[in-house]
Amino acid sequence: MLIYAKQPVNYIIKNYPQKIKTLYLAREIDKKEYSRLMKIGFEVKRIPAEAAGKMCKNASHQGMLAEVEEYNLHEYKSFLDKKFILVLSSLTDVGNIGAIIRSAYALGVDAVVACGVKKLPLEAIMRTSTGALYDMPFAIETNIHNVLNDFKTSGFTSYGADMGGKDVRDIKPKQKRVLVLGSEGEGLTNRVSSKLDEVVSIKMSHQFDSLNVSVAGAILMDRMRYE
Repeated sequence: MLIYAKQPVNYIIKNYPQKIKTLYLAREIDKKEYSRLMKIGFEVKRIPAEAAGKMCKNASHQGMLAEVEEYNLHEYKSFLDKKFILVLSSLTDVGNIGAIIRSAYALGVDAVVACGVKKLPLEAIMRTSTGALYDMPFAIETNIHNVLNDFKTSGFTSYGADMGGKDVRDIKPKQKRVLVLGSEGEGLTNRVSSKLDEVVSIKMSHQFDSLNVSVAGAILMDRMRYE
């Protein structure tokens, strides 16, 4: 799994150095910093900028690339003893998913389940989450209805995000809760909404169509923290 750009690579160096196989440097760095990196335990290689560009298909690597261990997906049923679960319903944009995972980790979510997809590009999500994917238990399960049923029978209350829902500020979330975010274009389907205990929304101060799903998700996650 190849990660590149300063922010995600530095995050992994700081928090998960044991997961780095090889660090590639395509820019000059301070001698003390280079010496520090050499002592951490992974291999450090200097490479030309052209080689770095080929490795990441000419994406912006900012002179830092790292070959890291693969991310091991979790089984969603291992989350049934947790308190706050985020379920993504048919989300596919890796930028949004990475941002959501980063926010979920920062805002106290215990685990994330991606539904409605068979697989996702975990390498890209690792980059867009700036490495936070390593912090967050993450599962993929195609059938969202099985997921919601299993959480319901395990004592969870389910909440879904939709513009027509109840103002999230007016609810008191249960301690064991699932928040479901719909896809970027379609939102939640009627079939999914019918399985939820409550549909919630973010009331706008001004007339506006909608918020980006990662922004809306972060607001809802924050407001649904259990106090």
